[in-house]
Amino acid sequence: MTLLRHGERSQAVLLLQQRLNQRGADLYPDGLFSDATEDAVRAFQGKVGLVTDGIAGPKTLAALGGGHCAHLLQQRSLVAAADRLGLELATVMAVNEVESLGEGFLANGKPSILFERHVMHRRLGIARLPEDEVAALLVSHPNLVNPRPGGYAGGSAEHQRLANARLIDDDCALESTSWGAFQVMGYHAERLGYASVQDFTQRMALNENEQFEAFVRFIEADPALHKALKARKWAVFAKGYNGPAYQRNLYDTKLERAYERHAAGCLVPA
Repeated sequence: MTLLRHGERSQAVLLLQQRLNQRGADLYPDGLFSDATEDAVRAFQGKVGLVTDGIAGPKTLAALGGGHCAHLLQQRSLVAAADRLGLELATVMAVNEVESLGEGFLANGKPSILFERHVMHRRLGIARLPEDEVAALLVSHPNLVNPRPGGYAGGSAEHQRLANARLIDDDCALESTSWGAFQVMGYHAERLGYASVQDFTQRMALNENEQFEAFVRFIEADPALHKALKARKWAVFAKGYNGPAYQRNLYDTKLERAYERHAAGCLVPA
């Protein structure tokens, strides 16, 4: 995934500057992603409604090329979430930058998903499928039903895994899949206020703003995560959201740095 950001010097940045100039910017095209280039990126993002993070990723580059933006995450969704959750906008923008996959949809238009076979194994037990039937599925479909994580195919192939799992049990398969840019698990659907897991997954397939809505509901439903974000206790939030491995991936450090950048930056109004 192409990400052009402050401090980078490359031919790709030079091309970015030229395309920004075609859209009304007044940059000296030297290939350096300077303060002025970041400001120009933010200004363009604000014009088309994208998240004004100053980073030229696939969405911004596609929009510069004339791509359609209506299904992409909008700045107004982040502004509304900050107000709803009682958070600084910079906090919401930092979480979006670090905790999302960047894109909630695949190139073929389907939502980004990841089917978790170990969750499927657990959900089948919760659904009170007889133990001998679950054991038989472990033998016949180990990539779909297994107490161990794994078997990932990635990308669009995850949709085929999900389709195969749905033939075993539709609800359990949807519940065992993480959905969208923030990879919210289907089994949270009713706890987050959705009518059913089917309702949840249908909404996740609409656009990134719906996917972000699921993330906002997830924070609202977890007082500890909400409190940690309000206090900007990045390590507490990162551990709660990402699990014990958060330190290995430096999620807390990334969140803090992203917050500081957004808090200090000139956020373009929605």
